[in-house]
Amino acid sequence: MKTLIIILFVALIVIVIFQSFMVMSINKTEEQKYRVVLHDKDFEIRFYPAATIATISSSAKTYKEISGPGFRKLAGYIFGGNEAGKKIPMTSPVHMDINDSASTMSFVMPSSFNEENLPKPNDSNVFIKKTIDEYVAVIRFSGFASDKDLKLYSEKLQSILKEKGINSFGHYRFLGYNPPFQLIGRRNEIIVSVFWKEN
Repeated sequence: MKTLIIILFVALIVIVIFQSFMVMSINKTEEQKYRVVLHDKDFEIRFYPAATIATISSSAKTYKEISGPGFRKLAGYIFGGNEAGKKIPMTSPVHMDINDSASTMSFVMPSSFNEENLPKPNDSNVFIKKTIDEYVAVIRFSGFASDKDLKLYSEKLQSILKEKGINSFGHYRFLGYNPPFQLIGRRNEIIVSVFWKEN
């Protein structure tokens, strides 16, 4: 019994150390640039300048259906699955637009890359494009995301925007900031495009 307790204690220490290094590593990952134009206790309005992204389209209609296969295809591209065999650094967050017509998953490319200097994907399902400047409303939540969470926080954000008189358009989208094996300090966000004018 004493040996089992010692083994469990050592395993716990190893997990804590691994997760601590994981969090430090994530903190060094380039994050997509944005500017907060309104900060409220329940949500934010942000301005996102145009960015270059690698994207896949999918017939998936749930987070569970798109997250694994989509991540593998995009990870394949940045880990050398391109005509140059070049590794491209991972950034955060991962974007997901999950809906009943055509869902997408996207990796934002590092700021040093653009459509001209990115290598062509080997997988024809992965395509490179540039987003447009946009203002979005954002609500954040922690833990491991699920379809239930995406629905819950999309409805919360929708309710907040209605209460504040802020008009939105397009689909509610999911932003995930952490790898699946990170257990602590997880960050998730729901965003939606909004009509916004800065003073």
